[in-house]
Amino acid sequence: MPKIPKTFDDIQSQLINTTSKMVPMHRQIQGLKLLVGAKQKAFGPRRPVPEFVESAIPDVNKLALEDIDVSNPFLYRQGQWQDYFKRLREEAPVHYQKKSPFGPFWSVTRFEDIMFVDKSHDLFSAEPQIILGDPPEGLAVEMFIAMDPPKHDVQRSSVQGVVAPKNLKEMEGLIRSRTAEVLDSLPLNKPFDWVSAVSKELTGRMLATLLDFPYEERHKLVEWSDRMAGSASATGGEFSDENIMFDDAADMARSFSKLWRDKAVRRAAGEEPGFDLISLLQSNPDTKDLINRPMEFIGNLTLLIVGGNDTTRNSMSGGLVAFNEFPKEFTKLKGNPELIPNMVSEIIRWQTPLAYMRRVAKQDVVLRGQTIRKGDRVVMWYASGNRDERKFENPDHFVIDRKDARKHMSFGYGVHRCMGNRLAELQLRILWEELLKRFDKIEVVGEPERVQSNFVRGYTKLMVKLAKKSAD
Repeated sequence: MPKIPKTFDDIQSQLINTTSKMVPMHRQIQGLKLLVGAKQKAFGPRRPVPEFVESAIPDVNKLALEDIDVSNPFLYRQGQWQDYFKRLREEAPVHYQKKSPFGPFWSVTRFEDIMFVDKSHDLFSAEPQIILGDPPEGLAVEMFIAMDPPKHDVQRSSVQGVVAPKNLKEMEGLIRSRTAEVLDSLPLNKPFDWVSAVSKELTGRMLATLLDFPYEERHKLVEWSDRMAGSASATGGEFSDENIMFDDAADMARSFSKLWRDKAVRRAAGEEPGFDLISLLQSNPDTKDLINRPMEFIGNLTLLIVGGNDTTRNSMSGGLVAFNEFPKEFTKLKGNPELIPNMVSEIIRWQTPLAYMRRVAKQDVVLRGQTIRKGDRVVMWYASGNRDERKFENPDHFVIDRKDARKHMSFGYGVHRCMGNRLAELQLRILWEELLKRFDKIEVVGEPERVQSNFVRGYTKLMVKLAKKSAD
């Protein structure tokens, strides 16, 4: 028996899936944009889009506990986040905020408690979203990171092979050659923006490779990621015009539908399938018809783009920020390059590129004496867990030979642990191996400019100056 739709989103999803074989996906999304606009004009928006205007964040020690709101998207930009989370870890490790712009939610801030929530998918659901707020109305796409087992396991397994050890080994040469090409093009002894010249460029190249996306259009992948993860209603980002999200979703749908169908035609003509993410989805019996489920199609591709962009890209920039705050560590690294693999883990711990993941309680759960009710939203603050003094000695310090650096929680735990963690580590390892070959000094000049978001802990601009390594 078909599922009976209960909400506008259910009706919309069912309608889109029914018409997917007759109407091009991007046209459906354009039509959906008109439908949502007409509905909002007639009945008003389902919820107001929050507006965020930056103002000075108060000293956390002057606030009552119930007034602490770590969902503020300017917390990282203003350098207040360590103090806010430290106070919560000490005084209210399971903390309820009832009046945030995103609605009420629980914050879990200690390392061990976050691990408990992340591993307990029987108690805490990843559905329907893993971000704190809600996506723009009409764009509640489905993605496997926001699914519970068994559906999560089926969809994840269909693309897991792209980051299998054998495939990573085969990709290493390509990653190294592209990294070398980018680094060799950088100016010496004069400032340039590392984010645009290196972090975005290397990430775009890698995403295009993983998706077999047109290489000359790789910049689109990074731009889509930035906007899809930067919705004001979802993460407090700078994009409050939700029409932009529909336009991006339609553009993505047009590009990836064409890529999917071109591959299907070539495969039908006898061409061997590739080992990119699209080919893997087409080769798996559970996802071979994903093109006919538009909300899942767009959702999972958005997940793969955002996941492949933010972690690696912002760790590439975050590493430079860390070394400039702790310059003795760079001297240590130059004297012992064998520390690079451990240093990569420490960069990812120290930076924590994605600040949190959200869950919803499936039943009443008592944690640290607090009763989390069924249906409550629970936010696991990885950024706080990675700075928990109970787990890491001097956690705010960047220490490249830290013995427990690999025990960070930036990749999550349990069934939802980041699928691409080994690829991210490989890219960062190669980047630093190639950097050390070429440059004796990597200096951050000026204050880094940070992303407006409570989800992405990243950089919009990082001015850097390089000094060439002298010949031995």
